Amino acid sequence: MAVTEKDRKANSALGSLQALTAAALILPGLAPAQAAEDNEFSFQYGRYEESKRDLGEVNSQFDPITVDSLQASARVRLTDRIKFAFNYIQDTWSGATPITTAPSSRQGNVAYEGGAVAGASPYFFDGPGGSVYFDAQRNPVKTNRGEISTFLGNFPILNGMDLDRRNVHTMSVASPEVRKEGNFNLTYEWDEATVSAGGGLSIENDYESRFANLGLTLDFNQKMTTLSAGLSYANSSTSARLNHDAQPFLNTLAYEGGLPHLHPKYAKLQDIPESVGGQRLLRGKREDWAVNLGLTQVVTKSSLAKFGAGYTRSTGYLSNPYKAVTAFFLRPVGYSNFDIFDPDFNINLDCGGIECGQGIVYEGKAKAFMEQRPEVRNQWSFNTGWVQYVGPLDAAMHFDYRFYHDDWGINAHTFEADWVQPLRYGWTITPRIRYYSQSEADFYTPFLLAGPSDVPDSARESSDNAKLPTQTFSSDHRLSGYGALSGGVSVSKQFTKGVRFDAGLEYYTHQGSLKIGGGGEPDYADFDYWVANGSVSVEFSAIGRSLTDHDHHHHDMTEHEPLMPAGLMCVGGHMLNQEGDFMVGYVYQYLRETGNMLNRTSKASDAAMVNNGYRTIPTFHDMHMHMIDLMYAPTDWFNIMVMPMFMDMNMDLRPLSGLDLGANTGADHLHGGHQTGGIGDTLMFGMFKLFKHRGHHINLGLGFSAPTGDVDKRLNRQHGQDGGLIHYQMQLGSGTWDFLPSLTYLGQYDKFSWGAQANATVRMQNRNDSGYRLGNMFQASAWGSYSFLSWLSGSVRGVYTVEGSIKGRFNPLSGQCPDWETARATNEPADLNNPVACDNVNPFGSTLDHPQNYGGRFWDVGFGLNVVVPGGEFSGNHLSVEWLQPVHEDVNGFQLERKGTLFATWSYMF
Repeated sequence: MAVTEKDRKANSALGSLQALTAAALILPGLAPAQAAEDNEFSFQYGRYEESKRDLGEVNSQFDPITVDSLQASARVRLTDRIKFAFNYIQDTWSGATPITTAPSSRQGNVAYEGGAVAGASPYFFDGPGGSVYFDAQRNPVKTNRGEISTFLGNFPILNGMDLDRRNVHTMSVASPEVRKEGNFNLTYEWDEATVSAGGGLSIENDYESRFANLGLTLDFNQKMTTLSAGLSYANSSTSARLNHDAQPFLNTLAYEGGLPHLHPKYAKLQDIPESVGGQRLLRGKREDWAVNLGLTQVVTKSSLAKFGAGYTRSTGYLSNPYKAVTAFFLRPVGYSNFDIFDPDFNINLDCGGIECGQGIVYEGKAKAFMEQRPEVRNQWSFNTGWVQYVGPLDAAMHFDYRFYHDDWGINAHTFEADWVQPLRYGWTITPRIRYYSQSEADFYTPFLLAGPSDVPDSARESSDNAKLPTQTFSSDHRLSGYGALSGGVSVSKQFTKGVRFDAGLEYYTHQGSLKIGGGGEPDYADFDYWVANGSVSVEFSAIGRSLTDHDHHHHDMTEHEPLMPAGLMCVGGHMLNQEGDFMVGYVYQYLRETGNMLNRTSKASDAAMVNNGYRTIPTFHDMHMHMIDLMYAPTDWFNIMVMPMFMDMNMDLRPLSGLDLGANTGADHLHGGHQTGGIGDTLMFGMFKLFKHRGHHINLGLGFSAPTGDVDKRLNRQHGQDGGLIHYQMQLGSGTWDFLPSLTYLGQYDKFSWGAQANATVRMQNRNDSGYRLGNMFQASAWGSYSFLSWLSGSVRGVYTVEGSIKGRFNPLSGQCPDWETARATNEPADLNNPVACDNVNPFGSTLDHPQNYGGRFWDVGFGLNVVVPGGEFSGNHLSVEWLQPVHEDVNGFQLERKGTLFATWSYMF
């Protein structure tokens, strides 16, 4: 199927990036796609990364698109016939992507700083010089400047050279974007039929999708034949904030209602009330209905055939608000006649103020139009597949073919094959190969030509869409004709106790030359990407059977060390008791900051912060952290623990009242909030049991934090100004190797338990790669707990934390920034249209941009619950939750007050 950016967002229920990453992990058996095992929990991480684009003579300073994808899934059998499934998916997108396409002579990617791309905006309007020249056949031509000699003197001339046969993408980069999705499915089973219903919600800053689905399967012929049917519906809305730099150069009349006969029915551009700098929002609506049918037939005892068909109807705003199409408005050029004795004597100088040379017939003035796709799309798909068991090798071969057709003119073919090879000791390896080819959409075009026309420039270039040769157009290369070839391998390790680890890698190349029959888009649109992923899955019922079958000791967590509050699960302290024990767990942390600004222990006024040189302050800051907890006991006195981390953060700023120069949307980064997300630092611990006697335990933890989280996340370029590095607290890690010691005491008597812990974070390097070091941290906790029931206990904890301020600061980044010197001299706001070169574009106006405004002394009280499932298939599962409520804060400098921290954990020992 042809996948576009907006299709990806709209069809979270029908397929999105996690489907791509999951493709490298699913290990098919001799059956069609099936639901996961009953009573299973899984956690998956995937990484998608594109190669850099070929931009001709210019090198991009921007990293290509990367996606970090996180998925947590749970499958639970509620009764003998009812199953419930829930999935949480989080994708974090960042990097540069094509915004439009044009001939290379337009120079859409303007270079500075040694040939690096400065960014698409505002240059995607006209580029340097503002014109592209064309020959008599309206082909773009390359030009160079020369000189012509006449008896009147020497005149500069623009000579036409070879045809400009190479198009180039104009790249634009956006700040990180986070998508979060939750979906569920409820299934009821009969002996030979199942019915299911599900739904979900996908949310990101500029897009929201709500979806629901129904499913039915029927078994016939002693379950040798299975018929399946499904129906799904999605209702989606777009709220896209347009790039401020692009707005003066981007034709948006069709979305403003200024052209009623051309106005799209399902989208409209609106001003954002009370926004700084006149920002605008494009709002759109769409609906998607999909129906599918499938048939699976067991042909022989070792082979199986699959057939399927599907239909999807999409209506509404189906365009991408961040894509534009460049249109060139052509006019014939005039030539000079330097013969003063000729009645037609003239000096025209019609090529940008110089003489036009031979080979140049038209001048094309460029304008960018927001892409306009049709508002209806009908899509049909047909697929078939064959699964063959190969007995001598105890392996299975899968082959699948899919044909796709839509009324946008796209026909696509997909061929896919894989080989599932079980190995010894629970290992399975699955190599796979995939080929895809599609024709281009009817309205796809790299760029548009309007004219030629002899009317004056102002009239010829007026923003009237009616002058364009078509009213549906897109230059998105994913709608072009191309082919794609990918190959990958996945590896699975199945443990006898119901735990499975999976890992996969796939490499993909997108090339116009790979299209079936040829005629694909030229190589300027070629790119590659790779996907890597890994997952851990725990099937509780299998674990229970394994423990019983092997007469293994059954784990009741109440027999182990006293349970600790949830907030301490990610700093070490707890231990496994017996050699060979293994624990898998999940830790979630949510931190919320909002409300008043503090200076030491008192509320800070806007005037006080303005007097200290600040311009903006945060209005809120949210942090979400997800951690996998893997723990193993090689001996009964020593444990190893590894905790990879995935996190995302969101915040917004407001200008302080009383600013002498007023708020500056670009320099003050008032763009509607900031997001970052991705892999955080990785924690590794060695835990030592120092003392254990009659309900008393003392454990020593020696840990390290590996700097796997990025510390070079940057703000998007806006208002002609480079953004620099985003605020310190929005970076994903420390950037340094850190030492994490802890000492924990645990006591227990009857229904009461208690404990104390001291832990620290000591930075082991003076600076990270971005030029700074986070402050050292020390924390002391003491708590008491009471068991209300054999499986339920509550705790109260007191916490004291002291943290140092940041040392050093961001390394300077050169670029373009406002002319603050002139602004202060004239007592006027900085001119957004005339930024100047500066040595350091890193932000400095917010309290968050100054290292002295971090750390302090904090007192909190925590309230928690611990639940241990006492029996049944889920016996031994441990759930805990804790809320930390701030009691007193003594902050360094100026900081936003904390509202609280939530911890939630799940763990299972076996």
